[in-house]
Amino acid sequence: MRTRTSSAVLAAAAALFLVPAAFPAAAAESDSARLLGTYVVPHDLQVDGTPVGGLSSVDYDRRSGDFVFVSDDWSDYAPARYYRANVAVTEDGVDDVTFTGAKVFRRPGGTTYPTIDTWREEQHRTPRALRNIMGTVDPEELRVDPLSGDVAWTNEGQRNVPADGSARGTVLLDPALRISHRDGWYVRDLPTAPNEKMTMGEAGPRVNETFEGLAYTADGMRLVSALEGPLEQDGPAANADHGAFSRITVHDRAGRPIAQYAYPVEPLFAQPQPPNDWNTNGISSLLADEQPGRFLALERGYASGVGTKGRIFEFSTDGADDVIDRHSLADGGFRAVQKKLVVDLDEIGLPYTDNVEGISWGPRLPTGERVLLVVSDNNFSARQQTQLIAIAVP
Repeated sequence: MRTRTSSAVLAAAAALFLVPAAFPAAAAESDSARLLGTYVVPHDLQVDGTPVGGLSSVDYDRRSGDFVFVSDDWSDYAPARYYRANVAVTEDGVDDVTFTGAKVFRRPGGTTYPTIDTWREEQHRTPRALRNIMGTVDPEELRVDPLSGDVAWTNEGQRNVPADGSARGTVLLDPALRISHRDGWYVRDLPTAPNEKMTMGEAGPRVNETFEGLAYTADGMRLVSALEGPLEQDGPAANADHGAFSRITVHDRAGRPIAQYAYPVEPLFAQPQPPNDWNTNGISSLLADEQPGRFLALERGYASGVGTKGRIFEFSTDGADDVIDRHSLADGGFRAVQKKLVVDLDEIGLPYTDNVEGISWGPRLPTGERVLLVVSDNNFSARQQTQLIAIAVP
């Protein structure tokens, strides 16, 4: 599963660069992170009558002292929701996790979000202007607003054509950045950049590679979103032969997109087996640092027949070019964000890495180190695990 990139290539990417070609180089390495421990949530755990699974993000609520986890359930197993939990993290790792409640997301009017098959018909009874707000959801990242206590969460949107190919059953929904109250009731949708609207494939986001990352800055005055992979017009998705460019968008306190930056996604860590089988690598979570303009990105890669790899990178938007008005990144000629590797989860002693999707800050240790908490999405499969991984970083 492990692959290594030559030190010469890694060093070449350590400095901020003006992109001369279609694909980014690999990032510089850091070896300062260490594993504290792991915790596996029981597969059959039920909370408030819902199965705890599909956890695709984690965040610390500094107002209440507990953690929040969003499930990427499309309302197939239970209505779309997030969880609150007490997580005991020490220098020995994750000692205990107690889920204290499920918060069901509510649409305007109080109804829960429908499954995609229910929505195929319901959409035709819904005014077109309300469909994006009322439609089926695929939650991916949730963050607690440090100023209001509300929760901001991402919905990946849809470009879904039914098996019979019918236009009536086709679902087309824009990716969304949504605000809900702590209890899950709808507040509002935030505006998104024009290039992040869903189309039938000629431009805009790729299906299932839209808003995976979301983070409030430490002061709560900016909300930053990340696409998992490149826009259709930005070039092919990352594979074992080359990386790709995703986009990071900065929103002001009111939610308006004010800047956008190119983020260099790493090449896939290995060729899938067989070579043309399914594979992916992209941003699955975004986390703001205490320093303005600095962030962490979790890149999650999967190669069929090989496995999963999680890598956490630190990056800065300082000095990067604003590409919000640039239609395509395919031809280069812009300055991307600077990044370096903080931790490769395969290199810190983990016996097994599952489908890691979320990262959050945890407590500061007596050593002065900070804790990074990583969560994996078990896809509601008994063959996978919901892992909580505690990592100490400087």
